[in-house]
Amino acid sequence: MRFTRVTLFFIACIITLGFYQLSRHFLAEVEPQTYQATEEMMVDTANLLAEIVGRELSGGKMDSRDLREAFDGAHARTLEARIFDHLKQGVGIHAYVTDAGGNVIFDSQDGRREGQNLRHMRDVSLTLAGRYGARSSRDDPDDSSTSVLYVAAPVGDPAAPQGVLTVFKPQLDVMPLVRERRRIIYTACALIGGGILFLIGAVFLWLFQPIGRITEYARAVERGERPPKPKIGIGREVNTLAGALDSMRDALEDRQYVERYIRTLTHEMKSPLAAIRGAAELIDEEMPAETRKHFLENILAETSRSERLINRLLELSAIESRKSLDAARTCDLREIVSGAIDQARPLAEIAGVPLVTEFPATPLPVHCDAFILRAAVTNLLENAIDFSPRGGSVRITLAESGGRILLAIRDHGAGIPDYARDRIFDRFYSLRHHGAGRKGTGLGLTLVKEAAELHGGSVTLDPAPGGGTDARLTMPPA
Repeated sequence: MRFTRVTLFFIACIITLGFYQLSRHFLAEVEPQTYQATEEMMVDTANLLAEIVGRELSGGKMDSRDLREAFDGAHARTLEARIFDHLKQGVGIHAYVTDAGGNVIFDSQDGRREGQNLRHMRDVSLTLAGRYGARSSRDDPDDSSTSVLYVAAPVGDPAAPQGVLTVFKPQLDVMPLVRERRRIIYTACALIGGGILFLIGAVFLWLFQPIGRITEYARAVERGERPPKPKIGIGREVNTLAGALDSMRDALEDRQYVERYIRTLTHEMKSPLAAIRGAAELIDEEMPAETRKHFLENILAETSRSERLINRLLELSAIESRKSLDAARTCDLREIVSGAIDQARPLAEIAGVPLVTEFPATPLPVHCDAFILRAAVTNLLENAIDFSPRGGSVRITLAESGGRILLAIRDHGAGIPDYARDRIFDRFYSLRHHGAGRKGTGLGLTLVKEAAELHGGSVTLDPAPGGGTDARLTMPPA
């Protein structure tokens, strides 16, 4: 996944660099192309005016009154010429005329050049030599914005011109067009490049955010948690992947579930079955009545143990096979705990362990499967009773604390040894009961943990002040 992110990053960098180079190329061509178009128009203008001036130029002299009036009139006009997005409001072109020696005999720009010899200028010298004459010069050598474009045309016979007509135009007149074209290029490159980068980012979020959620989902399953199938949007590909992972999880869990339970059930049933068989074989022999009674009690005890083991396995399998609470409803936790107490009370009376309750007067609504939650509470109660000494009470407290509903069951037994704290919720791990001196099924606390997580809650077993164990089951309120 990191490789793909790095690849997308480099793709974005390449696209950005490509658009940067492309925009540089276009921007570098804007100004020359604009000046080329302007120069092409000025060539036509220069040759047209040269043809008109040629008819009035004779012996190095000309009557410039009509030409001067024409230029003055044109420059006095106010234009409203909309050229695409550029508004042209005045005539910006001028002209001067030189004789065959390069002396200026007419200048439309207030006659400022008249009398000067410009034969050394490229536009004049090249044209008098029968070649194309043009130049770009600054009025102020230190200011690039004063550049003026000059284009010349021969007056009379191009092979032996009587003079030169040069039209000139400040480059500032065409700079608005250059700036507008540059703005268009900037905008186009920004929109196209930004759009491509946006699409890359959208694809990254659309694809990799769901993949990240699926990865977290797979890791949670690997840790043994029971997460719901993640919501990953409407992408068909990622939804197909999530569905395939969910189906694979179900298939693997079902297979591992069966293998694990067959293996553990076989292992756990070997001991009571062997004890029952041995006791049954010995009963057939002649023995005192007390000894026979002892073996019969062993058979009954091991049979009861096997029955409890099978019942716990059935309860646990019913919980572990669920991903969510399918038949959940809002219940009052007080009623569920009261039902569990009624179910565990005979065991408490036999063990000589009184049950003390502390319930609030108001209901404690929870969203739950009543059967599963009652089985979990019953297991916690029976576990507390089994590990309590005769005469030691078990206190059951219900309360609402910190936005959570808390069930606390406190016993006064020997507590959980330090070596067993990390394994107390493991399947088939159990400690020897205080009164009976026997071990439990090792499934009760596993069932409680699975039921708590299924209801969005948690369960903890901690040492209680003054001895014993404090079991706490917390759940979100309905």
